Amino acid sequence: MTKLLLVRHGITEANSARRFAGYSDVELAADGYWQGEQLFNRLVDQSVDAVYSSDLQRARVTAEVVSAGRELDIIVCPELREMNYGDAEGLTFGEIQQSYPELGEMVEKFDLALEFPGGESFRGFIDRSVSFLDRIAHHTEEETVLVVSHSGTLRVLVCHLLGIDQNHWRQIRLANASLSIIDTYQRGAIIGLLNGTAHLKKGE
Repeated sequence: MTKLLLVRHGITEANSARRFAGYSDVELAADGYWQGEQLFNRLVDQSVDAVYSSDLQRARVTAEVVSAGRELDIIVCPELREMNYGDAEGLTFGEIQQSYPELGEMVEKFDLALEFPGGESFRGFIDRSVSFLDRIAHHTEEETVLVVSHSGTLRVLVCHLLGIDQNHWRQIRLANASLSIIDTYQRGAIIGLLNGTAHLKKGE
């Protein structure tokens, strides 16, 4: 079985402010670098055969920190980007409710027909995210693949790999710099860890 190590990028100022970053190419916060270093320590004895990352710098830099010293090229993949929030980029949920009340209602209720003005539809986001799996289909059962991406994208992949309807997307929580582990095989997938954050507990 190909082992997938799914990592959400380290924390950013936008995350802390609960702003919709999406396609915005925001930087890691100082704590985001620290989180990446803790995940590096968590995985130091784990063999990794390939590293893939979203092309947005918060993910790409996290991938660089986590995979340091492995002498593996980081393969950047635009399809691993977070959802494009269009006109809602940079806004908090409260600001979306004020400026786009109908959109705010759809976000709150999580309707699969959700579409951000000037941005991406949720169904299009699903298709784009899942297309990443074609890129890694050539990896063998013995290989371990590190994938660094974003909360929304990784939740789509988890639902798809486990055969869970995407309506359950919002019921999955993936913290910044969390680690999830999924073994994939021809007939399906087995999840071994979801939203692992033990490595982020300071003083332990």
